[in-house]
Amino acid sequence: MEVQGKIKMIDETKTYGNNGFRKREVVITTEEQYPQHLMIEFVQDKTDLLNNFQVGQNVKIQINLRGREWTNPQGETKYFNSIQGWRIENIDQSVSNDMPPVPPADAFEPANDFNEEDHDDLPF
Repeated sequence: MEVQGKIKMIDETKTYGNNGFRKREVVITTEEQYPQHLMIEFVQDKTDLLNNFQVGQNVKIQINLRGREWTNPQGETKYFNSIQGWRIENIDQSVSNDMPPVPPADAFEPANDFNEEDHDDLPF
């Protein structure tokens, strides 16, 4: 799956436990009728992927949905969901590299000598 949006916040990398589990969170705001603020976590070596990004950039993030079950000491079962990113790319950069530049409108000359009868090649 993937999500697109503008980076609103990038958190610092945090380390947890004795094994050195690393996690870094990023919040993106989607651009739709009702914008959503989505918190996406990058874990372990994927935390470094966020080093080249900054607030305000438009990005596309490849994600996996994660869910887990937990039973509290009172015996109640709780469920938690998370969005885990594994790839991120700058949309603005990919658009400019994939598509040739569009010339400005004033770079074209108007067709003043156009005669519709000469160019009508429709069969009806």
